[in-house]
Amino acid sequence: MKTRSYKINLDRIGITASTLCALHCAALPFFITVLPMWGMGFLANEAVEISMIALSLILGVWSLSSAYRKQHRRIVPILVLVAGFACIAFGHFSGIGFLEPVLIPLGGFTIAAAHYINLRLLKTCPVNHHNEV
Repeated sequence: MKTRSYKINLDRIGITASTLCALHCAALPFFITVLPMWGMGFLANEAVEISMIALSLILGVWSLSSAYRKQHRRIVPILVLVAGFACIAFGHFSGIGFLEPVLIPLGGFTIAAAHYINLRLLKTCPVNHHNEV
């Protein structure tokens, strides 16, 4: 009998989480009035939004820093990740109302792009640096 080993790919999970976060933030202003009628009013809760951002942050830092240290040693995915979270933070805390629905989804898609770049770098990295200090 053949056994399969499944490896959790944090970048794929990160791409999914960040994209869902961006879509949530982009669509929420359009659906906020009908969500309660559909029994989905919890999606408009700030705790859901903060949870999605926290999940994206944890996955991003864990996945990209690990790949940087152990494999490709390229800083670009980390810089793109930081740019994505900067967009989200500025959108939330700038106080400029019209920027929030633009910057937060842009930040989510930028974080997804950081994971995608990281995934591409991992697939092209010919050397496994696990034994290097």
